[in-house]
Amino acid sequence: MFKILKSNLKHFLVTFSILLLLVVTFGIYHGAEAHFNEDRLAYKLDKEGPHVFFEDNTMVVNYVRGRKLEGFYNDQTIYPINSNISAKAYFTLEGQDIDFEISPNIETPASTYDDNNPILAISDIESGYKTFRDFLIANGVIDEALNWIFGTGHLVLVGDFVDRGNSVTQVLWFIYKMEQEAKQHGGNVHFIIGNHEIKNMQNNFYSASEKYLYVASIIGKTHSDLYSADAFLGRWMESKNSVERINGSLFVHGGIHPKISEFNYTLDDINQIVRNHYRKPYYTKRDTGNKEFLVSSKTGPAWYRGYFKDDLSQEEVEKGLDTFAAKAVVVGHTLQWSVKKLYQGKVFAIDVKHPNDYESNFPPRSSEGLLIEADKYYRLLSDGTKLLL
Repeated sequence: MFKILKSNLKHFLVTFSILLLLVVTFGIYHGAEAHFNEDRLAYKLDKEGPHVFFEDNTMVVNYVRGRKLEGFYNDQTIYPINSNISAKAYFTLEGQDIDFEISPNIETPASTYDDNNPILAISDIESGYKTFRDFLIANGVIDEALNWIFGTGHLVLVGDFVDRGNSVTQVLWFIYKMEQEAKQHGGNVHFIIGNHEIKNMQNNFYSASEKYLYVASIIGKTHSDLYSADAFLGRWMESKNSVERINGSLFVHGGIHPKISEFNYTLDDINQIVRNHYRKPYYTKRDTGNKEFLVSSKTGPAWYRGYFKDDLSQEEVEKGLDTFAAKAVVVGHTLQWSVKKLYQGKVFAIDVKHPNDYESNFPPRSSEGLLIEADKYYRLLSDGTKLLL
């Protein structure tokens, strides 16, 4: 009897193990993952900032100070509106300051660039400062002191650099710092707006860390104030484009719907129409037109998933690109196992799961990006390896 029970138990355990392995494999294949070992430093608020606002012809700079047991307070300094302000964003996990200078001048970037300089693109960082920084160091964009070393190259950030994490402030000021330094070397940082940047400008914080609700409260604001038109970061994000053509390739977070080719709009037109609606939450209207199509959360450039969901033909994909004399389009938004080439090299999908600053994941994550150099497209790995696509 004991031998029979032992044999049955053995068969049960083997069968259970096989089924469990199949379930885990199926889950991983469909994007499931486990999060564990969250570091509580993620919620440490001391030195959080700066959060800068335009108020009564001044620039008001706020930092959170203090500790939970002692109490928090707002360290506030007011500057004349035309000031260049030395500032730093503190990365709690490593005790590192990100030093930069804030200029009151915010300019809308061009929609088109043609100079044949190399392009490095990455998307959907989702507030992961450390992995973002380390990837750029490994691939020769910045050095370990965070200085720009990419010369006249283009760093293209293809949307969704906010939400789902606890380093939003650090990521945004890091982008701003690189943007200023790149200009000094003849290079460019292109911050293409994604649907999550738009959500933040529209006061949709369902994907944001609760941490920022408390940060805002400490400095006497609401969460929506942090990215309002009176906030420096809000006004800066609002200036950005939703699509750009750089050296013949389009960069857009979601994609270009083929129907846009029928609208007779230039890239400048599209960027201005979408920008005018950054702060207007979309809802389906009874009478729709071309502008509604561009700001829709289904067909707009920051939201569209047609390359992956609509079973488009090669002709339809190329129709959208030919309208803007583009040889390819680079998109984020729709998650991939790795950076890949689709539609005979007309679409490059670069949204991958990046490591999280403050927690571990299973299966482990690893950052990837895209390099375009001399009309060749390379998959970039987190260790600096580049693979021809």
